[in-house]
Amino acid sequence: MKPGTRRSLSRRCIRRTHVALLTPAHCFCFIQKEMATLYVSPHPDDFRSLLALVAAEFCPSSRPRILKEDPPAALNARSRPTLVLGAGDGDSVLCGATAVSWYLASQGKKAGVDTKQQSQVWQWLSFADNELNPVSCAVVFPLMGMMGVDKKLQQSSRAELMRVLKVLDQTLEPRTFLVGESITLADMAVATAVLLPFKYVLEPSDRKVLTNVTRWFTTCINQPGFLNVLGKIALCEKMVPVTPKTNAAANAQAANASPAVDSADAATNGPPKTEAQLKKEAKKREKLEKFQQKKEMEAKKKTQPPTEKKAKPEKKELGVITYNVSTAPGEKKDVISPLPDSYSPQYVEAAWYPWWEKQGFFKPEHGRKNISEQNPRGTFMMCIPPPNVTGSLHLGHALTNAIQDTLTRWHRMRGETTLWNPGCDHAGIATQVVVEKKLMRERGISRHDLGREKFIQEVWKWKNEKGDRIYHQLKKLGSSLDWDRACFTMDSKLSYAVQEAFIRMHDEGVIYRSKRLVNWSCSLNSAISDIEVDKKELTGRTLLPVPGYKEKVEFGVLVSFAYKVDGSDEEVIVATTRIETMLGDTAVAVHPADSRYQHLKGKMVLHPFCDRKMPIVFDDFVDMSFGTGAVKITPAHDHNDYEVGERHNLPFINILDENGLLINVPPPFLGMKRFEARKAVLQALKDRGQFKEIKDNPMVVPVCSRSKDIVEPLMKPQWYVSCTDMGKQAADAVREGRLKIIPDHHLKTWFNWMDNIRDWCISRQLWWGHRIPAYFVTVSDASVKPGEDMDGHYWVSGRTEDEAREKAAKRFNVSADKITLRQDEDVLDTWFSSGIFPFSIFGWPNETQDLNVFYPGTLLETGHDILFFWVARMVMMGLKLTGKLPFKEVYLHAVVRDAHGRKMSKSLGNVIDPLDVITGISLEGLHAQLTDSNLDPLEVEKAKQGQKSDYPNGIPECGTDALRFALCAYTSQGRDINLDVNRILGYRHFCNKLWNAVKFAMKTLGDNFVPSEKAQLCGDESVSDRWILSRLCAAVGLCDAAFKAYDFPAITTAIYNFWLYELCDVYLESVKPVFGKAEEDSTSQRQALVSTRGYQDDDLRVIHPASAVTSYPDTEELCWHSEEVDRDMEFIMTVVKTIRSLRADYNLTKTRADCYLQCIDSATASLVQKYSLQIQTLSYSQAIIPLTATEPVPEGCAVAIASDRCTVNLMLKGLIDVEKEVAKLMTKKGDLEKQMEKLREKIGKSDYKEKVPVKVQEQDAEKLRQSQTELEKVKEATDNFRKMM
Repeated sequence: MKPGTRRSLSRRCIRRTHVALLTPAHCFCFIQKEMATLYVSPHPDDFRSLLALVAAEFCPSSRPRILKEDPPAALNARSRPTLVLGAGDGDSVLCGATAVSWYLASQGKKAGVDTKQQSQVWQWLSFADNELNPVSCAVVFPLMGMMGVDKKLQQSSRAELMRVLKVLDQTLEPRTFLVGESITLADMAVATAVLLPFKYVLEPSDRKVLTNVTRWFTTCINQPGFLNVLGKIALCEKMVPVTPKTNAAANAQAANASPAVDSADAATNGPPKTEAQLKKEAKKREKLEKFQQKKEMEAKKKTQPPTEKKAKPEKKELGVITYNVSTAPGEKKDVISPLPDSYSPQYVEAAWYPWWEKQGFFKPEHGRKNISEQNPRGTFMMCIPPPNVTGSLHLGHALTNAIQDTLTRWHRMRGETTLWNPGCDHAGIATQVVVEKKLMRERGISRHDLGREKFIQEVWKWKNEKGDRIYHQLKKLGSSLDWDRACFTMDSKLSYAVQEAFIRMHDEGVIYRSKRLVNWSCSLNSAISDIEVDKKELTGRTLLPVPGYKEKVEFGVLVSFAYKVDGSDEEVIVATTRIETMLGDTAVAVHPADSRYQHLKGKMVLHPFCDRKMPIVFDDFVDMSFGTGAVKITPAHDHNDYEVGERHNLPFINILDENGLLINVPPPFLGMKRFEARKAVLQALKDRGQFKEIKDNPMVVPVCSRSKDIVEPLMKPQWYVSCTDMGKQAADAVREGRLKIIPDHHLKTWFNWMDNIRDWCISRQLWWGHRIPAYFVTVSDASVKPGEDMDGHYWVSGRTEDEAREKAAKRFNVSADKITLRQDEDVLDTWFSSGIFPFSIFGWPNETQDLNVFYPGTLLETGHDILFFWVARMVMMGLKLTGKLPFKEVYLHAVVRDAHGRKMSKSLGNVIDPLDVITGISLEGLHAQLTDSNLDPLEVEKAKQGQKSDYPNGIPECGTDALRFALCAYTSQGRDINLDVNRILGYRHFCNKLWNAVKFAMKTLGDNFVPSEKAQLCGDESVSDRWILSRLCAAVGLCDAAFKAYDFPAITTAIYNFWLYELCDVYLESVKPVFGKAEEDSTSQRQALVSTRGYQDDDLRVIHPASAVTSYPDTEELCWHSEEVDRDMEFIMTVVKTIRSLRADYNLTKTRADCYLQCIDSATASLVQKYSLQIQTLSYSQAIIPLTATEPVPEGCAVAIASDRCTVNLMLKGLIDVEKEVAKLMTKKGDLEKQMEKLREKIGKSDYKEKVPVKVQEQDAEKLRQSQTELEKVKEATDNFRKMM
């Protein structure tokens, strides 16, 4: 690129934004009382307007009105986009993409969650504006006809674009988004900056090089906010001139979008063209003709016989190396043989886990005589959230176990008595469905054909054969669970605890019998819990498949019909989404304040299909503004109507049996299936003339997650737990600080649930599960009135039937021989046994050693989505049955979603088995898993397409360590994690870096090296040694603090930065020359060996040991942190990076050059001399020569400013084109002079000191001072080069 071209081009193409104050530290202080108006360019490729429009999509609550036109002249807006807030006067007008997008993103909470993130977002905005936009315009605008085509300039601009994008690609390797774990303004700005290159410049071969940028860009543009603005983006296939838009009207509107867009628009619709413009167009036509001729030549070549080309070398695949040394299970792995050249997860992870188990490392008894003895370091106990026995681990489980295992090992390494207790849930509904399907598929029989006892035997048989798969997966994840204490919720120990809990709570009256509405699955013939009900949102009329129906059933419509008022010609119009339920209506409700219905007080309406008169009731729950303000009431089949029925003593008419067939209704509806009755009732209303209309209606349909059946509210006698008092105790425990919930943004949800808790239905109409130990009593005595099923007085509970009989005889004051008992057929809700899991696993209600030592536990870690369903119930039942909280803290991690932010769903094909990430799997293998699933054929095809899109080449082998590290890195304390499997692969590369570092250390240490027992300094450490030990101490301190705060991303970041950027990139490179020195330097060699071994041992313990018996390093043990050493090395690395940058500028890839470092004072020169070996090694220089400010620099050097303390002079005489360098420096001089002129102009304004904050004034003064210093250096460098000419 010619000197100055890119910067001058950027000034022509990109107008600068203007706003009084716009920094990350100073937020906009506008009060938006009226809807804001956003003026944008209509040009489809104006990236500045597109950035503003995308940012607007992410602030739905305050989205501005969009106008594709110029802002009014009165606003004095100099460029689009322009955002007018409120009335649009004074400071309420923002101009320019940066100002507008920052404000909009801030409104949508997309400008960073804290000051640190806001600063990072601001850096990326600056990167997009100063680095990407100018070079993107330089490459794309000639293709769009907005400026002449200078082939040489365009090629150099394209090379510069690729250089900038490669830097971005490296940054994105371990990340899904630029800042944090979700999309921010940083992604919006950079994505819109690279939008035109992706559309018109970056060919498939370019995108193959920029894999991480392409992945990230594709993820961004497929977000709904981007799609709404950009639509579907077609990526460039070949870089060719872009066909100009023919929409003259649009071009006319876009006339003020930017200087670049202005030129395109004026060509189509504008003032008469000047002579210069006509010449320019003629030149453009000439170039297009040449381009067409070139295309014709290429087409001609294609018809000629192809010449033989050299085969390209195949891309090197990730190596898979296996561990083939014969090692018996439980025996220690061979660690003497030479290590493979590269990292392979299969080799590294093989054979360790059985040895860990055999050594008892995971047991709290390890290294202790008696666990009951007081441990001064404390006790840590955590139980696993028991996964379903039917289940297979997905990445959500893997996240849970990665976090829990990390915490467990950390506490164990700190010397605490540590127990992580495993277990598995019997999963009543899920397991019964699996076994029923198996029986039908293999033997053609149902559970009813077998009978209850034999069916339960079949379930146990299946469990013993298949139920340990999830334990196998947990072991593959490296989970350090105490398997000797593993529990299954149907084991005799836990079953006894469940029985005891029910009986105690029933005897106290906390558990009671009642007939109420439940969630009923007709397919399962059982009540189901709220968590087993999926809420399917419909936008309007939708046909859904329902089990048991050949044709799909219509949902998402609102049917209106009329009830005749008794004794008059009036009618009341009501509406419903479930028209069949009108057969169970027993009233019509209106609001007491509704004047339209006051005259109908005391009146009745007539049911059209039966001899039933129904009252018109007045109730506050009715919304007068919805529909006609009149609502049909079906107390037995709707939760809201149930409460109305209770308040007004209405009849409860149940019109559905357990199979979904109509009962208690007149012919012809009697015995019909519920959704066939839906059609019949609608037709009958039409025949009677009482049908009014049917229209689309957005609604939520409850679907059973197990059977996919439509859930029906149904009146059933069930067992309930009274939760009011227990809920209050649970809420008070958090309010009083006895129980801590982390992160605290979940407190609102906790208090909302606990303060408004409803009683809990614990009955399930299943065979597999804990059968309820309750018996219905029949008394053979005329003095005792026969009881009804729903009457709790006629129910007793007991550990045995004899105990229950004695209770009944005592209650009814008769002899035991007159009592007949019938045990309830139902089983308990699975969450009941899960609710007592923290103490039932230790043998409660019996007093055991484990119960005394490990209950209450320390921590409960789980996903926030089961905060109420499991966590709250454990707290309530723990307090009720033991009088103690089951744990002291609750840490809730985020819910895992896919890279596009979608919920994990088998039908989307994005549910991934963590073992497939660990070992790798082909796309065909992923498809095969879908074929073996229970999905219907249409869902299988949809899922296959999803897999093909996300994993076109399958999933590469990443290994357990990379998976666990990635999951911990993702665990921000938010609500969702958008997990990109490709990012896990990035951490496998990190593991390879770690592997190589350890191999280097072991090789240099040698076989005879014996480390000291205690880490300590000897006084002979080099500056590099002291620095790396200081950084190790800092990393340990960061990790320790982050563990205590449950800040897992901070832990992984500290480890990653230390190993990669400090240890591998700096320290190991700087000490390599030490190991290459002669024997006379054995002292420095020996100390480097000691330091190398020290970092290796300590940081492997930080990242996590292979053995679980090593202690965790702490800052008391590693007390080597030195801020002075860190500060010095930071300066040295700035110098090194400046030298590297100069070398890159002059393409000195292999040639070493002398480097003269001119220092501002003697102290800086002395520091440079002290670190000269490190600078020479890390910058690949021939020699490092420090100079004071007064010493002359030899002629023929390239100059770069490392800082205001040091200038880098790289000797280039005879190596470079001097004239070219002078031209570069003159461009730099011009840029600096313009920057300084702008700053002086800003500072010189009359109101500068009054309006601009003091901190900003100081920054401006410092910028001006630094620019002046740099300008003087540039002039000096120019003079030096001219002397060489």
